[in-house]
Amino acid sequence: MIFYKTEEEIELMRASAKVLAQAHGEVASMIQEGITTRALDQRAEEFIRDHGGQPSFKGYNGFEYSLCISPNSVVVHGFPGGYTLKSGDVVSIDCGVLLNGYHADSAYTHPVGEVAPEVTKLLEETKKSLYLGIEQAVAGNRMGDVSYAIQNHVEKQGYGVVRELVGHGIGKKLHERPEVPNYGKRGAGLKLQTGLVLAIEPMVNLGKKDVIQEKDGWTIRTKDLKPSAHFEHTVVVRKDKAEILTSFEYIEKALQ
Repeated sequence: MIFYKTEEEIELMRASAKVLAQAHGEVASMIQEGITTRALDQRAEEFIRDHGGQPSFKGYNGFEYSLCISPNSVVVHGFPGGYTLKSGDVVSIDCGVLLNGYHADSAYTHPVGEVAPEVTKLLEETKKSLYLGIEQAVAGNRMGDVSYAIQNHVEKQGYGVVRELVGHGIGKKLHERPEVPNYGKRGAGLKLQTGLVLAIEPMVNLGKKDVIQEKDGWTIRTKDLKPSAHFEHTVVVRKDKAEILTSFEYIEKALQ
């Protein structure tokens, strides 16, 4: 069943999204060579709880952390821990916040120090594909229009679009229907209606699209071990232009 949100519910999600955006900014300000991913996770949880929220991911199907932290060839669902960031790494920070009974979800992939030019381009083009997908998230369009916009852009750059993992509806539950694939055909799939709230999240590999799941049951890695990028916003389908509830504003301020 798909749950369309009222304006009152969207306002509650907007509050969750603001705390989430600020938490991302806190983490972004700490990303540098020599810091452990565990330290980033601890700061995110502290900030979220200090602002009245709960980390959406902690306890989800047994996941033990507040952030999914995925460096280099890890696509998503990486465990925070003793890994120390080094120059040349890229690291995806995926975070969710539950506040007032509603979730928000977003992700951003950061370069650490000096990264290879082709990796910088991967991050730029993946982020661009997110916004191209969001442009299609308007009432009357089809889910395939969102999916195609993402796939078409990144495959033109020679990248691989992950098939096994998709975006999702979001609201009272972290993952709701419908699924939001990052590949598809224009004009196909669910007809989008006002009030649908989606987590749109391109996951794009520098190499081929193939991924493997590690023995921990969570970590997803590129099969060819090339870097991957992941960007995500929580978005409301509107009549003429999608509304982005989450924000990268605090990340960008931290990176200045």
